[in-house]
Amino acid sequence: MSDFGKVAVLLGGQSAEREVSLNSGGRVLAALQRQGVDAQAFDPAQRKLDELIAFDRVFIALHGRHGEDGTIQGALELMRIPYTGSGVMASALGMDKWRTKLLWRAVGLPIPEFAMLDATSDFAAVERELGLPIFVKPDCEGSSIGITKVKQAGQLALAYQDAAKHDALVLAERGIGGGEYTVAILGDQALPIIKIEPATEFYDYEAKYLRDDTAYRCPCGLPEARELELRAQALEAFRVLGCRGWGRVDFLMDEAGNAYFLEVNTSPGMTDHSLVPMAARVAGISYDQLVLRVLALATLG
Repeated sequence: MSDFGKVAVLLGGQSAEREVSLNSGGRVLAALQRQGVDAQAFDPAQRKLDELIAFDRVFIALHGRHGEDGTIQGALELMRIPYTGSGVMASALGMDKWRTKLLWRAVGLPIPEFAMLDATSDFAAVERELGLPIFVKPDCEGSSIGITKVKQAGQLALAYQDAAKHDALVLAERGIGGGEYTVAILGDQALPIIKIEPATEFYDYEAKYLRDDTAYRCPCGLPEARELELRAQALEAFRVLGCRGWGRVDFLMDEAGNAYFLEVNTSPGMTDHSLVPMAARVAGISYDQLVLRVLALATLG
């Protein structure tokens, strides 16, 4: 397809999610090439960024640091090369769970109760305040890297130490036990909600990418009116951060059916286990069509 010109698929990179990105990017590249797009793989861990000047458009299939945190987006802005997904500010905010929560709370979107941890925190007091279980997370990591589910009193300090290996900012979040859901966003459209039912303790890295016993429910089982309401809220959560193009908004539900928005993913996975392609398929959009639609939304600014 000549309208897109020469397309670079950014994949790999240097983050802890490199292997997932190679998988995502490889599948995106194959889909583009199947449809006649002049697309080439580009691994910024192995090539100089200024080589991107030779390309007309970029499909970002990088995950994690330097890929979805605004860094590569800023470089592409300077080179004036249109790229997929959110811009610099929204990408940086989306990678930062703490600041995402602050913005969502400021506009009245429901979020789980949380506390920020450091080495001087009163861990016992945080356990009492949030109650158990508590999820402890590095602030700026993806793919559930460095996350611990604290189920017993006295374990929070150890969980903090594990998360702090990945990030100086560490988040403790009240566990919400009524189910985990995700909403894929494509342009101005919120796709059908997926309910995620991991066979593991929670939806960790293994459940996301390596296991075949994680169940995905789409339709998700919520009443239609409630689903439409939550899809609209997810779109609002996406837009409040300034996100554009495509992405994914995750939320939890408690046993009473109340929703709590968790985080946004501005460069979602595109592997055979990934959620955006799954939701798109239910909406009648094939993988190849999805990839082209995302690429068509590439822009600057």
